[in-house]
Order: sequence, then C-alpha cells, then structure tokens
Amino acid sequence: MKSRMERSCITNAEQLLLTRGVHGSFLARPSKSNPGDFTLSVKRHSEVTHIKIQNSGDYYDLYGGEKFATLAELIQYYTEQQGLLREKNGNVIELKYPLNCKDPTSERWYHGQVSGKDAEKLLTEKGKLGSFLVRESQSKPGDFVLSVLTHEEKPENADRRTKVTHVMIHHQDGKYDVGGGETFDTLSDLVEQYKKNPMVEKSGIVVHLRQPFNTTRINAANIENRVRELNKVADSSEKPKQGFWEEFEMLQQQECKLLYPRKEGQRPENKGKNRYKNILPFDTTRVELKEVDLDMPGSDYINANYIRVSGRYAAESKVFIATQGCMQNTVIDFWKMVYQENTHVIVMTTKEMERGRNKCVRYWPDSDSTMDFGRISVKNIEEQNAQDYVLRELEVLCVDRSEPPRTIWHYQYLSWPDHGVPSESGGVLSFLEQINQAQNAIPGAGPIVVHCSAGIGRTGTIIVIDILIDIINRQGLDCDIDIPKTIQMVRRQRSGMVQTEAQYKFIYMAVQQYINKIQKRLDKEQRSKVKEREYSNIKYPPLTNAKQKPNAGSSRASSSTKEDPAAVYENLNIKTPKTYGSSNTRR
Repeated sequence: MKSRMERSCITNAEQLLLTRGVHGSFLARPSKSNPGDFTLSVKRHSEVTHIKIQNSGDYYDLYGGEKFATLAELIQYYTEQQGLLREKNGNVIELKYPLNCKDPTSERWYHGQVSGKDAEKLLTEKGKLGSFLVRESQSKPGDFVLSVLTHEEKPENADRRTKVTHVMIHHQDGKYDVGGGETFDTLSDLVEQYKKNPMVEKSGIVVHLRQPFNTTRINAANIENRVRELNKVADSSEKPKQGFWEEFEMLQQQECKLLYPRKEGQRPENKGKNRYKNILPFDTTRVELKEVDLDMPGSDYINANYIRVSGRYAAESKVFIATQGCMQNTVIDFWKMVYQENTHVIVMTTKEMERGRNKCVRYWPDSDSTMDFGRISVKNIEEQNAQDYVLRELEVLCVDRSEPPRTIWHYQYLSWPDHGVPSESGGVLSFLEQINQAQNAIPGAGPIVVHCSAGIGRTGTIIVIDILIDIINRQGLDCDIDIPKTIQMVRRQRSGMVQTEAQYKFIYMAVQQYINKIQKRLDKEQRSKVKEREYSNIKYPPLTNAKQKPNAGSSRASSSTKEDPAAVYENLNIKTPKTYGSSNTRR
C-alpha cells in the first residue's frame, strides 16, 4: 500500500509529464517510501509508466541488470541503448527527452543540465578569473553546483594558472546552502551573498564570484521569465546596454568564425545575378542548377543556399532553401530551381515594392493566367486573401517533359514592414502553421523555398522560428532551446541570417507566444480531467490535416481528451539483456 505522500508524488509526476511532455519524456525523482532510491517516470503516448531505481549504497540499478556509479550514467545508458528497457510483455519503454521541471531561477548564470566537464570547458575557454555559473548536480539529483574560475594553488611568486572550482549547493526543504552556515530561500540569494562575501577553500584559495558566465539556453516552459530578464532596463550601476542587445552583439562577434568561401558568387559571369553585390551564397551549401549548358560559364549559379535542419534540431532531416528575391534576369533560374528541387511550397516575406524600391520582381502570373519562364510553364489557378498574407495556388509544368503538372502553394506575407518587424507575432505563427500544413500534406515534397529581398533577414527569422517550434512540438514544453545557437547553425549555411536586434528579439517574442498558447491549451485540458481518480491520463492525438488542400486563414483542430488506465511500477517487470540480468531476462 502506497503512502499518501507517495501517491501525491506519483500524481505530480504524471501531471508534469502529461501537460509538458511528449511520448518518451521522462523524469527521475527521489523515492519517498525508500529514501535514497529513485523512481523513473516515463510518458508513453497517453499513459505514464513508473520504474523503481535502486540505490544500494554501492551503485544504482533497476533491481537487476547493469550497475552504474551515478544516476545520470544509468539514465544516459538506457537513453542511448534504446530497446533494452522492456515491460514483462516485451513492449519497449523508450527514454527520449528528460523532463527537467522548470528552472529554479531565471538568472542567466543558471546553465541547467550542463555537465561538470562542459562547465570547465566553457569557463576556461571563454571566461575570466572570477567567472561563475550554476548547474544541476549530476551525481546528486536535486542539488546544484556552483562552478567558478579561480587560481590554481601554487607556491608564492610562482606563475598561477587558472582552474575551475566546483562548490556543491545543497537543496533541502526548500532552502539552499553550501554546507553548514547560512541557508537561503533562493539560488539568487545564495549567489548574491557570496558575490559580496567570497568563500575560502580548505587550501586557502579565495573563491571570488566576480562576473556571471551567462547562458543562452532556456527551458522552453520558462521562456517568459527569461524574456522578462532580458527586457530589464539597466540601472546606473550596470552597462548601458544589455539583455537582448548584449546577446545579439555576442552573436554578431561570432560571425568572423563563419567566413566560408563565396567564390562562385564573385565570378564575373555571376555578379549580375546578385541583387546585392556583397550578399553571396556560401559555396559549401549553395544550390547548383542542373541540366544546364556546361559551355556557358555560371549557368549552374543561383544566389541560394540549402538550410539543412537535423540532429537535435529535427527528428527527421528538414530542408529549406533560402534565396534572394528574383531579379528580371534570374526569374528563369528561380523556376528551374523550384522544379529541380521538387518544391511544393514557396514562402515570400516581402512585397514587390517597399519604400519606393523594388524588392522582388513578380515571378508568377495574374490570377487565371499562364506565363512561361524558359522551359517552365506557370499557371495561377486561384488566389485567396487572408488577414496578413495571400495564398496562391500555382500549377507548374515542364514543357519538354511528359510529367503531370505540379501544384505549388505560394504564400506571400504582406504585414512585415521593411526595416522592422511585425508589431505582434500571432500573424507570423498562424502563417507558419498554414505553411507546414501544406508541406506535410504532400508526401515526398522537396525543400520549402523561403525568400525576402536579400534572403537573409526576414528569411532567416522565419526559418529560425520554424526550427524552434519544431523542437517544442517534438520534445514538449520542457525541452531546452537556445536561440543564438540555432541562429549560428543556420548562419553556417547562409551568411547573415537574422540581421537585426529587432528580428532577434522578435524570435523570442514569437516563441514565447507559441509556448503560452500551448500551455493554456494543455492547462485547460488538464483541468477537465476527472479529479477523483488517483491516476488519469490525457491523450493528445497527433495534429493532422482535415484537408489536403490548404485554406488561407484556416485553423488547426483542437485536441480531444481521453482517459486511460494508468500503469504503476509494482505491476512492471523491466527486462534487460542476459548479459546484464538474470537467466530469465529478455534480449
């Protein structure tokens, strides 16, 4: 029989996983019934499964199987070795995304789950003497570590190199301390105290906390607090510019590391194909036109780059093409590229004329008309007007091929001001939702082509927002996101993506609004559960399109809820390979 406290812990873990997790999200929490042990709770579709983790005093294990020195190593092992964790009936239990719970502070010196090794690398390579950060303890979950760049212990008058000192911060009964002495209500209070009153190591080394080593990593569910922190107005004791400006300037300073060759765009035969003479594609990621006249120099050139999104940024490889707005002499090349890449969605984030200047030559015919662009014939089937954009249905045919015509959806966003950003992000979020519905409705569709005028500012902003939303949709509201690192990833593929501090801040605002929208929906669904049940689970069906044909201004259907019986760990039999368990375990 479980105690009331144990049942409460299970219920809280389930609520967190069901409202903020996705399939494969998990968390480990201290066991109340067996102090020192832990419970691993895993979201599996609409249910939560609980697994006991034993701490024998010598090692951690799942009551049989492989043994580990730390809880973090056990979790890492079963996360990397998918398929080893199984129920008695053989069903696999997948560990994919750790649910960290909200950050205990919005201070930018808090780095979450960064390891001790990574903390040392960050501080020694980029910090100054006295730089510090706070991170989660990997050896003692629930506690924290203060990592500080200090002097090594050396004899007098000898050269003293730096080292990283790690100070354990204990967290118990809602209080924080560094072992004996004063306790604090928050991590911020503790850090402020030791900034004013340095600690002294047993060796006699004084540990000064001089300047925070700020992170750009955010727990997505905590983005509102981070935005508030970045928005703070500097007082007279601080630098005149900080927050968003400071982060964006740090990002800009990294640009010198991304100077990849751009020789193709500089060739004499290609110079006239660039809308702006110094905004050129990297050679390493440029789109090369095929089936061209090889005797004509530069015939394979277009000012466009692939933006490939993979690894932690996407479950499956997603590809964009970022390109400049068409000029009169590049329209044929543009349609060659669209046809060659099997593109079915084009995103245009500029008007043809802005502030009296041409930003993009019209490359599509009027409604119910047809135009030929070299070998490509384009027919404008229909135009639909939404609040912020126009959706055009285009039919494209290669005249010298016996292939059926292709449907291409052309989305032109009209509410993005030149040299600025939209006043609010809701229109852009709705715009992106429609784009992705159209793309996902076409099996095997090629890259989404995105362009503005130069193909870097608004284009980069739209692509980065889409990447971040994909991460949140895939990993849940608890995931870690890092906006500057995401921009750097994109900038490695096309120079200058996301041009201004205003665009940089707009990305934060858009992601924050998206998270708030999802959180409100999940909270509403959670409140609608039957409260009398000890266990109840919400089932969120995958978001699907009701129609194959996109409609301008249509909205995504809301999720329905369903209650399912919950699994508890007493009824679970974890199976591991014979090499790690007893003779009756499953390979």
